[in-house]
Amino acid sequence: MALQARALVTSKWLAEAVKVRGKMRILDTSWFLPKLRRNARSEFKKRHIPGAAFFDIDECCDKTSPLDHMLPSEEIFADYVGNLGIERDTHVVVYDASKFGAFSAPRVWWMFRVFGHSAVSLLNGGLGNWELEGRAVSDQCVRPTPSEFKASLNRSWIKSYEDILNNLDTKRFQVVDARPAGRFRGLDPEPRDNTEPGHIPGSINMPFHSFLSPSGHFLPKEHLQVLFAQAGVDLSRPICVLCGSTVTACIVALAAHECGHPGVSVYDGGWSEWYTRAVPEHVISEGRGKHL
Repeated sequence: MALQARALVTSKWLAEAVKVRGKMRILDTSWFLPKLRRNARSEFKKRHIPGAAFFDIDECCDKTSPLDHMLPSEEIFADYVGNLGIERDTHVVVYDASKFGAFSAPRVWWMFRVFGHSAVSLLNGGLGNWELEGRAVSDQCVRPTPSEFKASLNRSWIKSYEDILNNLDTKRFQVVDARPAGRFRGLDPEPRDNTEPGHIPGSINMPFHSFLSPSGHFLPKEHLQVLFAQAGVDLSRPICVLCGSTVTACIVALAAHECGHPGVSVYDGGWSEWYTRAVPEHVISEGRGKHL
């Protein structure tokens, strides 16, 4: 059984921990929207935290799905993670190079947890703050020694299209959408072709960047609790999160975890799937038809 780990760690903590902790693996989990034309793997090769390995969410996924980076099977995740030198008692620390301080890393944090590995933390502030604090980066890539990793998928943390559809009537869980307000309302275009903006009926908009300070760190717990309360989200009730392709949605999941709600589920298909499959009356938009 993997050890529990706090969700957020500081740059100072990580810099000291790598000197004294045995089984630790740092992962650069950077991923960027295609429109940004940034190659995360190439950037990793030029600049990363010393000793880090690269985790590619477009490789560790269900490649049979037409949707982007859907969760892989237990076998695929175990094989991918094992090849990064990670075992059940390895403390994993994830980060990304986003300008926000966190973007894709919370997705990988959640992936480890949903596959039964609770010894995973996120570097608060990401690579940007690591460098701002004057800490070393490297262009030297280390090839991990493959290990054996066993994954156990917690299916209760995953919601399907059918689950969300049924919830329109049952309202058994709250649905929180992490996309920016313009896309949620249907006023700003989606970054993917053939997908219009809008939202699921009854869902609550909490843009992912609202959980982060200007410095790129997660807001303190007390501030996060206020955000949830102001949005009308009851942290004592079940929550499901989504975004375009359920990457930044996991920022909401991590924020809720910090507030004492560790079991947030994810609609893995996200808005990309919902827009494709839902009937028109289940796509709520103030600007319907303006963006294709």
